[in-house]
Amino acid sequence: MTAHTVERGGAAPHARTGAAHVVLPAFNEEGSLPPLLVRLAAMSAAWGTTVTVWVVDDGSSDGTAALVLAGCPGLDVRLVSHPVNLGLGQAVHSGLRAVLASAADEDVLMIMDADDTHDVQLVPQMWAATDGGADLVIASRFVGGGSDRTAPLFRRALSRGAAGLFRLALPLDGIHDFTSGYRAYRVSLLRRASSHYGERLVEEQGFACMVELLLKLRHCKPVMAEVPLVLRYDRKQGASKLRLRRTIAQYLRLLLRDRLTPPPFRGL
Repeated sequence: MTAHTVERGGAAPHARTGAAHVVLPAFNEEGSLPPLLVRLAAMSAAWGTTVTVWVVDDGSSDGTAALVLAGCPGLDVRLVSHPVNLGLGQAVHSGLRAVLASAADEDVLMIMDADDTHDVQLVPQMWAATDGGADLVIASRFVGGGSDRTAPLFRRALSRGAAGLFRLALPLDGIHDFTSGYRAYRVSLLRRASSHYGERLVEEQGFACMVELLLKLRHCKPVMAEVPLVLRYDRKQGASKLRLRRTIAQYLRLLLRDRLTPPPFRGL
């Protein structure tokens, strides 16, 4: 398993087969979704590649679902609904399942936060990294060119502390940002993992689900890469949904479970 960093401003992506899918787990994101969808549509038009956006409405009580159903010019926007709020982990899992049910192995699935804090211009760059051989690409705040300076201090401390902990405890050489919610995956990689784990592919309910998915996918021995991410927390509307103590407990429990669980007995 290897990892490398893709510098910002690298070569432009070239034409390739496959489609781009973007999964947006959303809970009460009525204010943030419209500008994000407009940014995605503009990026898609400039890139010249059709992007299918899957919004997972995780039991929102606002107009999130109605906004998705109204659509956005230039995007194929699809709604996946949870009748009640099930947490980020289940929203991610439902999004993965929806895409895997219709996507081809050569497609690329990307997960972004729905609060408009992630730079959509990284989508072509992350796609290019899969063209270059990566199976999994992380938009990283902790490599050269990346930054999380607009995030609140407690979130910065949590992300950096978790990154340090997991880098010490787990064999993922070259990975700096374990908790980033912005990633790209080859569909073929997710399909291999899903065939083994089934409904257990994502079991964590909260923010730890992104680390859990990374730890499980490592058994597939993927080639991983990171691209610099400048987090735009200044664009976030509304209060953070992260609960500090709960998330720390989830990270520690996940680490313990990973250390105690034997790896798959056969190669993935």
